[in-house]
Amino acid sequence: MDKLEELVQAHCPQGAKYVLLESVCQISKGIQFNKSDMNDSGTYPVINGGITASGYIEQYNQEENTITISQGGASAGYVNWIETKFWAGAHCYVLKPSDKVLNRYLFHFVKSKEQKLQECQYGAGIPALAKSTVASLQIPLPPLPVQQEIVRILDSFTELTAELTAELTARRKQYEHYRDELLTFGDDVPRKTVQDVCKKIFSGGTPSTKHSEYYGGSIPWLRTQEVDWCDITDTGIKITKDGLKKSSAKWIPKNCVIVAMYGATAAKVAVNKIALTTNQACCNLEIDEAVALYRYVFYWLSNEYTRLKSLGQGSQSNISGEIVKNYPIPVPSIEQQRCIVHTLDRFDAICNDLTSGLPAEIAARQKQYEYYRDKLLTFKELER
Repeated sequence: MDKLEELVQAHCPQGAKYVLLESVCQISKGIQFNKSDMNDSGTYPVINGGITASGYIEQYNQEENTITISQGGASAGYVNWIETKFWAGAHCYVLKPSDKVLNRYLFHFVKSKEQKLQECQYGAGIPALAKSTVASLQIPLPPLPVQQEIVRILDSFTELTAELTAELTARRKQYEHYRDELLTFGDDVPRKTVQDVCKKIFSGGTPSTKHSEYYGGSIPWLRTQEVDWCDITDTGIKITKDGLKKSSAKWIPKNCVIVAMYGATAAKVAVNKIALTTNQACCNLEIDEAVALYRYVFYWLSNEYTRLKSLGQGSQSNISGEIVKNYPIPVPSIEQQRCIVHTLDRFDAICNDLTSGLPAEIAARQKQYEYYRDKLLTFKELER
């Protein structure tokens, strides 16, 4: 930071000019490429309105190290840095800097305005971002040596985050490999059904939304969208005693395995670490610990997600309680289950723990980057 302070004192001690973004960079839209002509893999990604590539093709219309902003869709306003040659689709903006601004300085600045851009989405149907919104951003324009040092500092943060993210990806692949290996059994291991390893299986209910007095209480009430291969320690909505009494919702003890049956999370599982109630779209498994460990059942069903979901019906592959009850599960000895759970718990902590694992460290580095980015990109504005 000392070098940056020296450069600021030498080149812009009184502050920096703020100019319209459109005055220092070209903002253009990409060219539509039909999805039917894309492949799941290939040489050049097609960047459109989403966060990830829409598909891959064998031609490109943009060079490496280019800034894009999603123009349409739920992620409109998302700012990306594309390191490879790519095809820019019609639902993204491409930013090309003039000689007054460094490409990476421009990226860090626009990235700092990502939330603001996303808040400027318009349209009753598919959200969109107007070019004028991007063009009218006010960017501070210190001399190039100052920009270069700011880029060096901020890139050091993003490079560290990228390294941690790459390590996390590798760990998750390793975790998936060990999980598949540990949960593959020979013919000597007996097979049962899920209902065979449960004391009780039950669903829940939803208090009538016509009665406001049924909501806002102290009773945790779980919805399927909160079931996402995780430990549940709280719920987004609470119900009252009357809401519980006047509906099919019911208390379930902690450490049940909860399977989402309907909606976008159908066939995903979770474990409730607190006693709670659920809606009717949750299939709640109270495990008989004399037969199977609840964490073992959780890991087995997590690993079986694709197969279990394939048994569902409709556009969202909704599954039923009967499908869950009759789903097969190998049941090794309790001691073997305990070893499997111990190993997978360790991997899970590294890969998914938001308090002490790699995700927590990545989140901390991201916050650190955002703090310094906002600080370094703030200048006293020179009078025009």
